[in-house]
Amino acid sequence: MASVRSCVPVKSAVSPVRYRSTRPGAAAGSGTLRVRSSSLALGGDGGCASSSGRGGGGLGLLGGDGPRIIRRGGGREVLAMCSASFDGVRPAAGAGAAVASAVQPVPAFPERAKVVALVAAIMLLCNADRVVMSVAVVPLAAQYGWSSSFVGIVQSSFLWGYVFSSMVGGALADKYGGKKVMAGAAALWSLATILTPFAASRSTIMLLAVRALFGLAEGVAFPTMSTFLPKWFPTHERSTAVGISMGGFHLGNVISFLATPIIMSHIGLSGTFAFFASLGYLWLSVWMLNVESDPLDSRTISKSELELILAGRTGSKVQGSKFPSLRELFSRTEFLAVTLANVVNNWGYFVLLSWMPVYFKTVYNVNLKQAAWFSAIPWAVMAMSGYVAGASADFLIKSGYSIGLVRKIMQSIGFMGPCVSLLCLRFVQTPSVAAVLMTTALSLSSFCQAGYFCNIQDIAPKYAGSLHGLTNGIGTVAAIVSTIGTGYFVQWLGSFQAFLTLTAALYFSATVFYNIYATGDLIFD
Repeated sequence: MASVRSCVPVKSAVSPVRYRSTRPGAAAGSGTLRVRSSSLALGGDGGCASSSGRGGGGLGLLGGDGPRIIRRGGGREVLAMCSASFDGVRPAAGAGAAVASAVQPVPAFPERAKVVALVAAIMLLCNADRVVMSVAVVPLAAQYGWSSSFVGIVQSSFLWGYVFSSMVGGALADKYGGKKVMAGAAALWSLATILTPFAASRSTIMLLAVRALFGLAEGVAFPTMSTFLPKWFPTHERSTAVGISMGGFHLGNVISFLATPIIMSHIGLSGTFAFFASLGYLWLSVWMLNVESDPLDSRTISKSELELILAGRTGSKVQGSKFPSLRELFSRTEFLAVTLANVVNNWGYFVLLSWMPVYFKTVYNVNLKQAAWFSAIPWAVMAMSGYVAGASADFLIKSGYSIGLVRKIMQSIGFMGPCVSLLCLRFVQTPSVAAVLMTTALSLSSFCQAGYFCNIQDIAPKYAGSLHGLTNGIGTVAAIVSTIGTGYFVQWLGSFQAFLTLTAALYFSATVFYNIYATGDLIFD
């Protein structure tokens, strides 16, 4: 029988009773206490938390962490919070008073909340720094006499470095850890941001090189996030974490587009770039002092929170440590489903992003670039809908639905929403209704964040960064093709609607393929 010092009553001896462990190990005995965990059977250093109750229902989490421990005897249930296996533990009279001072309070603000807040902040800056150039390119072009064709080259130079680093950045994050790689990327793109006005004043070659460097650094952000978040969040919280992080990304568009002209009017063009760059270095100082790549390396995380994270990690079904070859990757339809979803998502997103103003000008003779609401509302709605998608996905997973089914539901909404919206444009007569449909298409597309975006973490958690970088690189190529191809297609057929119908067909086909072949099971490990 275990010593009574291994558990401390945290409530007076009224049936039922709760207990909390005060030391990392407890001896096993002949009692009937046992651990119930839906995700992982913990050994001698396991953890649990719950609230007391009768029967089999009403199980809550004390402090939000750990598996449940139940002791049956004398017609009642006793639920305890422990950090070990509690077989044979029996409370003794007076034991609570003797060791009550040893009970440590559960932190009210978990480490993973701090982590996701910092990730959302850097994703906000990641997009905000892009938008600064989109706004500043107008006065820069006027100042240096750039032609419209050269403005297009300057804007596209961002993608030159982005495509390359998107594929390589994930591998770096997998090898060296998300903390270092994200920090290096933020430092580099902040440097490129502050150098942009200087480079523009020197030569066009230097400007293009600096913008390519900016894209090279920013291309690392998404695959690094895909590596970093699964280490800090259990499976049933992962979609929400991605939703919050991507919400920051979309809000960066809103904040920067609205704030940049105001800041520029007060401190000038160079000062605006320097301001946003300084925010990046401010974030960097907080990040380096407060975050680790893996919660196992954190000095401030509580034991109960660490146990929750570890218990919620994806278990391994396949043994091996070798990174799968390209042949192995593309021979699996599960990986092809994620890749195709990424390609179609980038295709549709950049068609809407790049050609929506031209579409409204051509079809309805409305200049949306002069409408401030249009610049802000779609991205704000995307931020909110992305969070709703993530929270809904995690709720379904915690409710017992399979991960694969949840990913398919979210992905279907993320593709069929834009598909139907684009098809409905054929019957719209007014620009206001068309704008609502376009905003709906963009907002529902954010459900893909809880679909294919998280799915790569399900099927290959060990290589999530590398594989996300690979699929995102392919998707970026598709974005370039769709952006350029739209112009030629419209010129050939003389109609936007034909290309939007083609895009809707791609959404539908990808939805069918994803629902047939995608899975939530571990494929590569």
